[in-house]
Formats: sequence, C-alpha cells, structure tokens
Amino acid sequence: MLERSRGLSADTLTSLALLEAATIAADGGRLKLEWGALGNRPDDEVRDLLWRVDGELVGFAGHYAFGSATPEVTGMVHPAHRRRGIATALFDAMLQLCGERGDRRFLLVTPRSSCAAKQLATSHGGTLDHSEHALALLGPVADGPSDPSISLRAATAADADDVDRLVTAAFGHALGQIDLESIDEPTLVAELDGATIATLRVHHTKDGWGVYGFAVDPARQGRGIGRDLLRRVCREAHAAGVERVHLEVSVDNDRALGLYTSLGFAHEATEDYYDVAL
Repeated sequence: MLERSRGLSADTLTSLALLEAATIAADGGRLKLEWGALGNRPDDEVRDLLWRVDGELVGFAGHYAFGSATPEVTGMVHPAHRRRGIATALFDAMLQLCGERGDRRFLLVTPRSSCAAKQLATSHGGTLDHSEHALALLGPVADGPSDPSISLRAATAADADDVDRLVTAAFGHALGQIDLESIDEPTLVAELDGATIATLRVHHTKDGWGVYGFAVDPARQGRGIGRDLLRRVCREAHAAGVERVHLEVSVDNDRALGLYTSLGFAHEATEDYYDVAL
C-alpha cells in the first residue's frame, strides 16, 4: 500500500534503517539515502513515498532537492518483496510527485551493482548522466603538513556570494538556498591573505561525517590546498570519535580520486545517475 509521507516519524526512520540494512545485506555496496535530509523532512510537504505490506515498511522512494541542481531520487525494495511491481509503482508515484513539485526532470541514483535499478531507469526513458565513486575513510587520515597561512572557519551568511562563486566554478551550479550555518551540516570556508579560496560542507550523520560541495578556487588548484583542508577535517573527525568520513567523486575525476585515495579513502561503491525527463 502506497503512502505519501509528510515528514518522517522516529518510528518510520527506524523502519527505514532496517529496510536499508536488509537491502545492503542482499545486494552489497551502499544506498545514498541522505540520512541528514531524511531526519529533517518538513511536515507540510510530501518528499517521500512509502510502501507497506501488513504494516511493515518494504519499499521507499525519496526526493532530494539540492539548491538549484537537478533533484535526485533514490529508493529501495525489501529483497523478500521484489518482483511484485512495488518498484515500478513507487517510480510511477514519484513521477507524479515530481510533476506536482514542478520538476522537469530528476536524477535516479542507482547502485551500479543493481541490474534491476538500471532496467527500471532505462525502461522509463532514463539515460546515464554521470557516475560517482563512493569513498570512505575508516580510521586516521594519512599524515602530512598543514599550511598555517590558510585558515579554515565556519561560514556565515556573509560568505554566501563567495561560496556560490566557488561552487559554481567547480560544479556548474550554485547551492541555492541553504543554511550555511546549519549545526548538522555546517559549511566551511578557507581563507588566504583575506581572500576566500575554498569551501566545503560537512554533513554530520549517524554513519559518520560526509564531505560535500568541496571546491577550491581553480586559480589555486594544484598547490596542495585541497589535500591540506581535507586532512584537517578528517583529523577533526577522528579527534571527535567519528569512525567514518565519506564522500563522492566523479568516476572521470582521476585527479580528485588520486587525492582521496592517497589520504586513505577506500572505494565503497559506484553509483550511476540516470536522467529521467517528465
């Protein structure tokens, strides 16, 4: 039975965690569920679709909007309830929801290991947009120097223009309306000689810290700044008792991939993003 959820209760979040565990146990890899976003869903709009059988949560599809970027959709069906049309029903319901929200398209995030997810995307006209490797650091980061002339601090609302400039240069679009001073997902900025030269977001979740929106001024790349800043964040995480730091990198970005692996990050999964037009 389909349920259009306005916000997610604590019980539903617990059920989602159990569904995620059962899915990963069967398929391996990971699911990009964005737990920080799920735990802060607004109560006045529908962003998630749930499928229950006899009261048990067996299917899920979530809509994630990140600023001005194309929204993303991810989902899962319990292994014991597959091949019963649940995934297709959730997908069709998500198409309707996206239409109601005014989306013209969305990116369906699928684990590369899942042939069924790829088939679902392509059968609805989805085309591969890009792919990313999910990496994780377990334990301390590789040691190395830090440049004392570069400061790293929490961003404030006054940094919005600089953050947008750096993110747009790196990813082709601005972040849009986000809370730079969020407690659960703070934005950091790095400064050198009074100029803002880099930015990143640190997402605090039950799975550890996630690093997103990592952008270094193109004019200053290749000088070890990104390595220095990421090492600082990982050291802070380790000092705070965080056991896992994770991030994503484009499969085509060999330079960034080399940086992350040299610091101790290891490959967890590869995810394909299928562009689905409404």
